[in-house]
Amino acid sequence: MSTFILVHGAWHGAWCWERIVPLLEAQGHCAIAPDLPGMGNDGSPLAEVTLEQWARFVAAIVRQQPEPVILVGHSRGGIVVSQAAEYVPNRIRTLVYLAAFLVPNGRTLHETMRRIPPRPESKDSLVFAPDGATSTIAPDAVRRVFYNTTPDEWVAQAEALSGPEPMMSFTTPLQVTDGRYGSVDRVYIECTRDRAIAPQLQRMMAAEMPCREVITIDTDHSPFYSAPDTLAAHLMAITESRPEADRRRTPDGRDRTGTKKETA
Repeated sequence: MSTFILVHGAWHGAWCWERIVPLLEAQGHCAIAPDLPGMGNDGSPLAEVTLEQWARFVAAIVRQQPEPVILVGHSRGGIVVSQAAEYVPNRIRTLVYLAAFLVPNGRTLHETMRRIPPRPESKDSLVFAPDGATSTIAPDAVRRVFYNTTPDEWVAQAEALSGPEPMMSFTTPLQVTDGRYGSVDRVYIECTRDRAIAPQLQRMMAAEMPCREVITIDTDHSPFYSAPDTLAAHLMAITESRPEADRRRTPDGRDRTGTKKETA
């Protein structure tokens, strides 16, 4: 059985995985869905959180697990799991990008977003704080942009629980290396009816930073609510398709010859 660590995206918290965690656990897997500092039910001041803090927080959870994990990042969570992988590459079996930002070293989420023109569906979707340090999702944009194929009851849940996002997550450059982050197996799950991250951009990112596999789901940006059974099935299938190099690695990160990857 496998351990999944599920990292939520912008304006969200651990709550967004509530339909996925039981499905994974029912099949004997371990599923951990934390609130990132300052998000969800975590009370850390948003003005003080950084991308590095988020990544170190996730890396610490990864280190606590007895075996290498499957680390899943949704949307903005993609940059968090990428940065975390730089710190603990030997403790991650596979990075899974779920409709997520797959950003190269030195680039920001905002720069990546601007690679394609904005679409009409996403117009006026954010409300910025007076100081510009945080943003929230405009009430009419929760369904329109993020949950356009999700049942009404779950849209209402997202509307009630979504909160502010620190804008530093859009403007902080990723700092990763080929030797560490680049050594980790990657899988991308694209969502074909996504209005938050255009499918065109998802395919562009996955092509330019090649992944072992690209999985397609015909759903909106939030399959954890709109298609939980389908998403859980794909996540569990990933556990059966791990790369050959991982099969040769022991739980402490050593390969069968005794070599161990260096950690930060």
